[in-house]
Amino acid sequence: MRVAIVGAGMAGLSCADRLKRAGHVVSLFDKGRGAGGRMSTRRMQTPLGETQVDHGAQYFTVRDPAFMAQVARWSACGVAAPWPAAGTGAWVGVPGMNAVVRDIADHHDVTFGWNVRGLVRRDGSWHLAGENADGERVQSGPFDTVVVALPPEQTAAIVALHDLSLASTALAARSQPCWTGMFVFDAKLPTERDTVRDAGSISWAARDSSKPGRKGPEAWVVQANPNWSSAHIEETAEMVAAQLLSALSGALSIKMPEPVAISAHRWRYAMSTGSNLGALWSGQSRIGICGDWLLGPRVENAWISGKTLASRIMATREQAAA
Repeated sequence: MRVAIVGAGMAGLSCADRLKRAGHVVSLFDKGRGAGGRMSTRRMQTPLGETQVDHGAQYFTVRDPAFMAQVARWSACGVAAPWPAAGTGAWVGVPGMNAVVRDIADHHDVTFGWNVRGLVRRDGSWHLAGENADGERVQSGPFDTVVVALPPEQTAAIVALHDLSLASTALAARSQPCWTGMFVFDAKLPTERDTVRDAGSISWAARDSSKPGRKGPEAWVVQANPNWSSAHIEETAEMVAAQLLSALSGALSIKMPEPVAISAHRWRYAMSTGSNLGALWSGQSRIGICGDWLLGPRVENAWISGKTLASRIMATREQAAA
């Protein structure tokens, strides 16, 4: 089969991995500049030089035996390592969270800077319609099957005209937003704490530079809780960064020095409550959907969802050939 996958995050790449191993031709499309999705790592220019900060998922845990084997492979090749500061069983990518996603993406045909806006059905095949990095309208195809590996709100917008049942399921899911602040300092903050959980407006804060394999100056990430993020969703990044820095100062009970670099990122679709669906597949429309929102807000669940969808797609093909 010729398969197009929209979204080169953990779910989309996991699905691509299994389909490619089965001999199918897989092409991935992502609007970002590189692999990562919500496991992205931000490059920040500072007076102390460039530094990288994880501004999406902060770490991942392992429960599923198959995912455990995958993490063991990442560990063996040096792109993942335990991070005890986040708790027993916490892992991170090395030298950034996006390292594990890049490790998968390197084995696939991925077109970055390609924002898929919709699907076009022509001559019995699927075509993707969207914009490239220069804002030009583009199309790609033909494909036998399309997989959408995006948050539910974005997924529904893409598939609604072609499969109302899939779109309705996606519309029933709701993602929670998250404002994330990134702060770089010229010296280590006067605290022995490396993490903060559930402190006022802060859902999570961490000394990013304490993670394994990190180089560069002192860097902290502060993630606001969903309620605070929703209430401040339309504020400017500058205003949000200032408030999150103040919240970090209060949570650590220290006088905060002036950062040498500040940034803030708004994740409109950060997490969802999840479901027990695992993945969605329509053999009639030949559209599939995967993502952590179909299981629960964990990196491992995104990986499992992608594998689950690939298995359902291949099972349909095998039944048709029988």
